[in-house]
Amino acid sequence: MARIAVVKSKVGPSALQRLIDDYLMECRAKGLAPATINGSYGYPLRSIFLPWCEANGIERPDQLDSRTVNAFSVALSEQGGKNGRPLSKFSIHAYARAVRGFLTWCTREGEAVAARPALPRLPRRVLDVLDRGEIDDLEAAAPTERDRLIIRILGDCGLRAEGLCGLKVGDVVRRDRQAYLRVSEKNDREREVPISPTLLRRIERYVSNGRPKDSRSSNLFVGLRRGRSGDFEPLTRSGVLQLVRGAAERAGITKRVHTHLLRHSFITNALRAGMNPLILARIAGHSSLRMIDQVYSHLNTSDTYEAMLRMLNGSDEARR
Repeated sequence: MARIAVVKSKVGPSALQRLIDDYLMECRAKGLAPATINGSYGYPLRSIFLPWCEANGIERPDQLDSRTVNAFSVALSEQGGKNGRPLSKFSIHAYARAVRGFLTWCTREGEAVAARPALPRLPRRVLDVLDRGEIDDLEAAAPTERDRLIIRILGDCGLRAEGLCGLKVGDVVRRDRQAYLRVSEKNDREREVPISPTLLRRIERYVSNGRPKDSRSSNLFVGLRRGRSGDFEPLTRSGVLQLVRGAAERAGITKRVHTHLLRHSFITNALRAGMNPLILARIAGHSSLRMIDQVYSHLNTSDTYEAMLRMLNGSDEARR
């Protein structure tokens, strides 16, 4: 079985390559984020699957029967990916899933493809999370109010780093007695995330007293010092990661702390507190419950027991 390697076509793009290009074009037309298209679809199809097909003389979609497609999955498992590097089961699953999505699209487009690669069974992923006390310790270890506020927003709202960095001063929305952050993530998909009165007051104090008043940027969070442009430039995702890691080191937290861990922790803690998963998915910016169901399978029977007790105790109180 041929090793997965980059093989250059001698005469123009093959029919299979043109189909992959058309499929990725449709993904872009649907408004998927460029990072999602390139990482989750483009790389597996163009850099892994297509070279394997070329190395095995496969140029047309009608050559992709179930036996051939499963041979691709076996090659990933036994020979590794690009340059023969070993792949984790999660990577193999992701690459096979990308191929499955492409072949499903080919079938809808009327191409003669009757194959769906088998997806390898994944081991149960155990996620590290921070409990509320650890998030408090992380915040307390941050050196500035800007950094403390960033950690609190990540821990209390579950924002992705890109969403936090994209916040504008005008993205604090008041409605009646409620307040929200207007968040744009995942290719400008906008949502409103509730914030507590305490967090609202802290954000307003930061804007009034902590944020550089002479910054020309409309971003809520900017650098502590002037950048090369002479202005206080918007905070970047790498800047947020550095400040979170620095706070974790000062707090003595031995877990691998990063910005997405705070998002995982927010969602896990909300589920354990009994929040409705439909509401949580909306707050977290998930388009369906599928991601929550897959990623947060680490919640155990003790969590379900506690959730049931809270529900039953609430019903008992209402009947009294």
